[in-house]
Amino acid sequence: MGCIVIVASLYVSGTVNLSMDAKTCSGDAISWLPHEVLGKILSLLPTKQAVSTSVLSKKWNHMYRLADSLDFDDSVSLHAEEGGKQTSYVFSDSFKKIVDRTLALQCDYSIKKFSLACHVGAVNEGQKACVGRWISNVVGRGLVELDLRIKDRGIHFLPSQLFASKTLVKLTLGTKLYLGKLPSYVSLPSLKFLFIDTVFFEYEDLCCVLLAGCPVLEELSVHHKDNAIPHIISSPTVKRLSVHYNFHSENELSLDLPKLEYLDYSDFALYEYPQANLGSLVEAKLDLYPAEHVERPGVTNLIMGIRNVEILHPSPASVDVIYSCCKYGLLLPVFKNLVNLSFGSKDKRGWKLLATMLKQSPKLETLIIQDLNGYRGDVSMPPNQVKVLHVLNYGGTDEEFKQLEKCFIGKKT
Repeated sequence: MGCIVIVASLYVSGTVNLSMDAKTCSGDAISWLPHEVLGKILSLLPTKQAVSTSVLSKKWNHMYRLADSLDFDDSVSLHAEEGGKQTSYVFSDSFKKIVDRTLALQCDYSIKKFSLACHVGAVNEGQKACVGRWISNVVGRGLVELDLRIKDRGIHFLPSQLFASKTLVKLTLGTKLYLGKLPSYVSLPSLKFLFIDTVFFEYEDLCCVLLAGCPVLEELSVHHKDNAIPHIISSPTVKRLSVHYNFHSENELSLDLPKLEYLDYSDFALYEYPQANLGSLVEAKLDLYPAEHVERPGVTNLIMGIRNVEILHPSPASVDVIYSCCKYGLLLPVFKNLVNLSFGSKDKRGWKLLATMLKQSPKLETLIIQDLNGYRGDVSMPPNQVKVLHVLNYGGTDEEFKQLEKCFIGKKT
């Protein structure tokens, strides 16, 4: 019945065109579908359910081999010592048998996507070897997308085959994964998307080894919820970058990304940004917040690096940080290409910064006010070229909004 429901949903969406009526579908009509269609259906199911279809009939004994997407998730498993004390996260023997059996019975069938989420014992070399064997197995089958969510409290060496895949296009690594020294030579000639979530690298291995071996990489995400964060992000090809840190062990960050078009950066404002090579940047989202240990953040190079943007979204916290830096000598550059600005402020200081930005943005056409918190009309805005004003969550009347427009939009004479 479950398989019939799936086929029906595919039919409604237009993916499958069936020339049979509802009465015919109530039988074993699904078995008569082309293998290509059955493979797509099985790939949409959780892997355990796809494998369970082998009990339906002899014809279905090995039908799940047609699924080219495998998803194994044992991330909630927890073994405990006698007495009930929770000691370490490990995957269960039953989970190991399921993965081993599925990969063995699939023989050398092609696998396009492989997802693995599990906990590995910090000193359990047997479990580490299992994970390495599974990864090596699927990488050799034309793998396109690999999603690894492995928690290992020890050092986890990923197999060298992974870093020499010719077919891999998308790679996700995480979470709280301590990698050992990467192979000295990484070659991922097809990788375009790389997502890293709290992965600990040896010093500069991220840029000098991993990114250096990705000649066509276009999108990079580096998220970190702990220390030992990479303090240099460099790539000659990346066009989209997301950096989300909430703990920074370094006092500086360098960004060397000459082809970057989109930046989403969330972090404490640091002492220094030694390099911000962002000459192709079109859109930037900044969420900088003050750090207790950084009395005077040095964001000058970062602000200079984003001066060519067309679309800018500074958060209210970022506005406050930038205004504070202006007090200590930061001079805002001319944002010569900026046409769309989304702005919010917590207090009067932020609205003063907006007035300065309007002066420094000669092509600005659209201004989006995230909220009016702290604005009382006592900060005058300079004449500007803004044509469209949006105020999010505005609760005033139309007449009040017209008055507000006069405050924010003033034409140059």
